[in-house]
Amino acid sequence: MASIFTNIVQGEIPSYKIAEDEQFYAFLDIHPLAKGHTLVIPKNEVDYLFDLDDELLAGMTIFSKRIAGAIEKVIPCARIGVAVLGLEVPHAHIHLIPINSEADISFSRPKLNLSQEEFQEIAAKIRDALAE
Repeated sequence: MASIFTNIVQGEIPSYKIAEDEQFYAFLDIHPLAKGHTLVIPKNEVDYLFDLDDELLAGMTIFSKRIAGAIEKVIPCARIGVAVLGLEVPHAHIHLIPINSEADISFSRPKLNLSQEEFQEIAAKIRDALAE
């Protein structure tokens, strides 16, 4: 059975897409710790990040770096925190989270409750920053 992330890549479940290329897809987390919290996934469904072959893992890191740079341009933060948990969805993914302190990346914190319009606005701003 396909993961929820595979369903997102295939367009079966809507997402607030940030960017995609032949191998990777980036979209806003719908249960964000901060505005701009983005997930980066390989389009090919692999359960565990470190099961990706070296070339794909390196490419995912470079793709994530581009996305993180765009997030920093539009979301005020000290830096972009990176988290790899991999337990909640059986599909390799990287969390990119705008943070101002280490506490900001705690997944035990309450998640933000953003409106559809807020998600759309954030995604558009990040996409625009990528295009610069």
